[in-house]
Amino acid sequence: MGTSPLLSLGMRAMFANQAALQTIGQNIANANTPGYSRQDVVLTTPDGQFTGAGYFGKGVNVETVTRSHNEFLTREAAAAKSQAFMDTTMQSQLGQLEKLFPTGSDGLGQATNDFLNALVDVASRPADPSARQVVLGKAQDLASRFQSAGQQLADLQSGVVSDLNANVKQVNELAKQIAAANDQIARSAGTSHTPNDLLDKRDQLISQLSQYVQVTTVDNARDGTVGVFIGGGQRLVLGGEAQQLAVTPDPYDGTRAQLSISDAGGNRVLDDSTLTGGSLTALLRYQNTHLQDARNLLGQMAQALASKVNDQQKLGIDLKSQTGGPLFTVADPTVLPAVTNRGDARLTATVVDGSKVPALSFTVTPDPTGTPDSYQIAVRPSGLPTLMTNDQIKAAYGVSLSQTGTMQQGDSFLLEPVANAAGSFKRALDDPNGLAAAAPIIATTDVNNQGTATVDTLYAVNTKFDKSKQPATVQFGTVNADNTINYTITLSDNTSYSGTWKAGQAIGNDPANGVDLGFELRINGAPRQGDKINMQVSDQVVSTNNGNAKAFLALQSTPFVGKQLQTDGTLSRGQTVTEAYAAAIADVGSRVQGADYLAGVSTSVASDAETTRASQAGVNLDEEAAKLMQFQQGYQAAAKVLQTAQNLFDQLLSIAGGR
Repeated sequence: MGTSPLLSLGMRAMFANQAALQTIGQNIANANTPGYSRQDVVLTTPDGQFTGAGYFGKGVNVETVTRSHNEFLTREAAAAKSQAFMDTTMQSQLGQLEKLFPTGSDGLGQATNDFLNALVDVASRPADPSARQVVLGKAQDLASRFQSAGQQLADLQSGVVSDLNANVKQVNELAKQIAAANDQIARSAGTSHTPNDLLDKRDQLISQLSQYVQVTTVDNARDGTVGVFIGGGQRLVLGGEAQQLAVTPDPYDGTRAQLSISDAGGNRVLDDSTLTGGSLTALLRYQNTHLQDARNLLGQMAQALASKVNDQQKLGIDLKSQTGGPLFTVADPTVLPAVTNRGDARLTATVVDGSKVPALSFTVTPDPTGTPDSYQIAVRPSGLPTLMTNDQIKAAYGVSLSQTGTMQQGDSFLLEPVANAAGSFKRALDDPNGLAAAAPIIATTDVNNQGTATVDTLYAVNTKFDKSKQPATVQFGTVNADNTINYTITLSDNTSYSGTWKAGQAIGNDPANGVDLGFELRINGAPRQGDKINMQVSDQVVSTNNGNAKAFLALQSTPFVGKQLQTDGTLSRGQTVTEAYAAAIADVGSRVQGADYLAGVSTSVASDAETTRASQAGVNLDEEAAKLMQFQQGYQAAAKVLQTAQNLFDQLLSIAGGR
């Protein structure tokens, strides 16, 4: 046997060790590169060569270079990252929303109380212009706070649309890069070797894409490409082709946005319920749920407060001896047609009872039977449609619809009773003399009374108060064993109503017991049998008539926000403005708290998933350093073999030349 096999062995060994050293160097160089998978040289022993003395080895072959990659762990890490980005994005957005509901002196609840408390001085001095001016100042402050909150909500909505556009731009760019990587990988499919760096690059791009929207990948074993799908199976990348996402206007409200994907038939809307994970999903859900709920909660308070204050103003008398005019104004409910409507119908809405208006938005579609003044109403975004007449809508939601033109099947409208109420809340009264502090009715106790009863407050409470049935008297009868006392109200037309009075109870405004005359009389002390209170109309303002100012003060403890129609036809209690604002703070606070918890959990899960993936696919510098020494020694030994073979060859040449 000559020296040629020994030379071949040395050369193969040197090449193999050099390849291993080059791969180790690549690993060390990319030890801190995100998404890099550790590479390893696969060495194999070729079949030996048969000789008469047996089989002799032919050295070592470099078969290929592989990467340490676990498909399952890679997908789990990407999915966990997608969930973490969705939760942290939602946490950030809700944190901004929470700032719109401050507590203490900066809150809307306190501003409402300040406005109503300012009427204490008016109740004490009904004709005092300075006290009246303070009330108007507090009314302006309240209006400014509502307007500021409404503007901040509009700014948050604009920010969501801006973020959606920025995220979609990134998604489209990543989709193009994944498609390009697919194309490059497909071109190398016939080489029987895996393009490790390209595969790492594609995995890293998919991981980055998962930050914006969770994806599902499907491998193509034939050419090595992967299909990337979102939103319940919508194709984003297939082979070397990438679809494009787009931010398109809401079909009803152009200030809001929706997510669409382009295909051969145009843009197809992606419902946020079909999307999972990623910041895009969080932004859409925040816009469609949390931000809209906040607008409705603030709008409900603004609408209920404006309606209640204005209604009480109408029941009082101002310093000009006129019926009080509106103190606040808010925009009418918003009714927006869908861009796909084919009919010429137009819908408008007005509030008929501010205490019933819910913090909700609705879609309105035509009655399938074509019945006039009847609609299908569904709570947006996912409520089931309910067939209701306009009278039923008024009874349930305090809103009346008015239609012109004809609705066609398939037409729809967005009804937002209060979404714009906060931003449009304004003070309408500028003249202090226009504040209706006097009540249209006054009362005096009869001089012959034997009890200690005195008039505390008397004012009109609703439009059932009828001046034509005044004057009237309240005659007290027998005292019952439980210290209550019977009474009879006799109006000027000789109609009478009977009831039972107990301490703290109103007279004349007791609908539960059949007495609803549109006024409320409260007394101090205790009447005796035979005592009488005389009531009469007061169209002229006198310095002591503060009945309507006291009615305003009573609004602090009156529940007039969010009353709901019960199945038995009665109305629920509702909430005071302070209670409604506290409930809104609690609602938003609980959402923020939940988002904080989910963000913490999902971030921890994503970190653990990435650590697990990296522990298998990542580079361990200590391990690589050990391998570096190992293959360096192997390379040096192979070089020694080659040197020995060279010396033997030279000696053979020398021997042959000496002959």
